[in-house]
Amino acid sequence: MSIKSSSKLKKMLEVILAFGNYMNSSKRGAAYGFRLQSLDLLLDTKSTDRKQTLLHFIASIVQEKYPDLRSFHSELHFVDKAGQVSLDSILQNVRSLEKGMAVAQKEFLVQDDNPVLKEFIKSSSEMLDSLIKDSKTAQEAYASAVEYFGENPKTTPPSSFFPPFVRFIKAYKQAELENEQRRKQEAEICEGSADASPTPGKAESAGQKMPMMPKMPQMDLIAELKKRQVKPQVRGVKDGAIEDIITDLRSQPYRRTDVGPRNTKRPNGQQVSSNTAP
Repeated sequence: MSIKSSSKLKKMLEVILAFGNYMNSSKRGAAYGFRLQSLDLLLDTKSTDRKQTLLHFIASIVQEKYPDLRSFHSELHFVDKAGQVSLDSILQNVRSLEKGMAVAQKEFLVQDDNPVLKEFIKSSSEMLDSLIKDSKTAQEAYASAVEYFGENPKTTPPSSFFPPFVRFIKAYKQAELENEQRRKQEAEICEGSADASPTPGKAESAGQKMPMMPKMPQMDLIAELKKRQVKPQVRGVKDGAIEDIITDLRSQPYRRTDVGPRNTKRPNGQQVSSNTAP
């Protein structure tokens, strides 16, 4: 199964986990993994201007630091179709065929001189044996893949296991496209600013500098991540901690670091210091 064998997908999930642990470094310590449903939460965490999501930032980091991972989805085959398959129904149908063949073979013991029944059993037995073998292979491969990603194959049907991957691939492609469009817009703004710059001998000769471009939300997020990179206060490791990280960011999106702090209260009453955007 391509989902389990894809090295690029594995590396992509490692990047997301490392990113979550980086953000979580001052709260709970490192997490070993996260649930697949947490991939949907990457779209729910947005910047202060509501124009960028956490997935936009991750896609930007991947393009800059791990460009070979951009094509991770090319290693995944028929994921969307796999989510539409009911494995339980297929296995049930195969069992029904087995029972039907048993009845036919029992009938043939009574009518062993029936040429039609004899030909049917001869031609169908091989096909049925092949179906039984394939169904067992599919069942074992699916169970292996589900367990590989930390899920329970008994309680996780294909209709629940594959859709998170499908949505993540679609959202990641869209995030890459929007990042590229944003970069083009920023380049056009820079070109327009250069065209409108004063002629040499005026502002430049007077030692004046061109005004800097306003800090983009992505740079705000980078500054916030650097700010959070401190010595962990809690050494415990909790599986799935990234879910709480992202959920926390949804209610408290990252803040700019170029303004003064203010005191806020956490639900347990503990005083914490945070920076807020203007």
